[in-house]
Amino acid sequence: MKIWKEFKEFAFKGNAMDLAVGVMIGGAFSTIVQSIVNDLFTPLFNAIVGKVNLAAFSLRLGKGANAPVIAYGSFLQAVVNFLLVSLCIFLFVRFVNKLRLFRSEEQPQKIPARLCPYCYCEIHEKATRCPHCTAKLKE
Repeated sequence: MKIWKEFKEFAFKGNAMDLAVGVMIGGAFSTIVQSIVNDLFTPLFNAIVGKVNLAAFSLRLGKGANAPVIAYGSFLQAVVNFLLVSLCIFLFVRFVNKLRLFRSEEQPQKIPARLCPYCYCEIHEKATRCPHCTAKLKE
C-alpha cells in the first residue's frame, strides 16, 4: 500500500500533470507543424528549387544487386525537413512573443503595494495606521 501512496503522490503532483499536458500539446502541435511543412513549405521549396526527390539520391558501392548502398539522399531530405520544421517553430514562437508583447502593452501598469515601514506588511494606500502592527503611518 505504501508504494500505491507514493505513486499517487508522484502521478498527481503538479509537475507530473504539467508534463503530461505538455506532452499531449506537443503531440498536437507536432501534427500542425508537420502539416505546415508538408503542405506549405515543401511545395514552396519545390517551386524554388524545382521538383527534386532528394530521397532518391544514393551511391552504390559496387556492382550487382547485393552491393551496399549509401542513401545520402534520405539524409539530405531529413536535413531539409529539420530546417523547415525549425523555421516553422521559430516563426510560431516569434508570433506568440509578439502577441505577448502586444497584450502586455495594453494592460495598465500595476501600482506597487505600499508597505508598512515597521512590520513591512502590505497596507492600503490611504491607511493612516497599519492594520497589522497598528503603527501610526506618515501621510
